[in-house]
Amino acid sequence: MPDNTVFLEKVQKQGQLEDIYDARDVTEVVFRTMRDLMNTDASDRVESELRQNDGSVPTPAEEQQKEIADLWKDTNPIVSFLSRIRPPLNFDADTFLFRIRQEASLPKGVSPETVVKAIFSATKDELSEERVKEVAEFLPSKIKQMWQQA
Repeated sequence: MPDNTVFLEKVQKQGQLEDIYDARDVTEVVFRTMRDLMNTDASDRVESELRQNDGSVPTPAEEQQKEIADLWKDTNPIVSFLSRIRPPLNFDADTFLFRIRQEASLPKGVSPETVVKAIFSATKDELSEERVKEVAEFLPSKIKQMWQQA
C-alpha cells in the first residue's frame, strides 16, 4: 500500500468508509471528476502542488505527498492522453454527484455528498490557498459550496 495512509485515513474516517482501500478508490473517482471540469494547466498545477518535491531525496512526508499526487493522476493512459487534448467538460452539480454515485461503488448508506466533502477536506489540507481558490473556479455551484465549506 502506498504511503498516502494519513490522507486516506482522513477520507475513510470523514467519508464513513469501511477501509482505506475504499477511500483510495473513491478518491480516484472524485479526482477524475474534478479533473474533467478543469483545464489541463490547472490540473497540472494541482498535481504539482500535491507532489511538492524539489528533486532532493524525499522525506517520509514528501513521499506521502507524491502518493497523493499519484491519486490525482489518471492511471488509464488512454483516458489520461484524451483528457489532456480535449477541452474541460461542463456539467452541473447533480451530474458530478451522479458520477460519484455510479462510478465509486459507495457502501450502502454512504452518500456521495459525504465522501466528496471528506475528499475535499483532505485535499484542501494539502493545497495552498491560491490552488484552493483556483479549483473552486472550475466546480459547479453546489459542488463549489461543498469545496468551500470542507
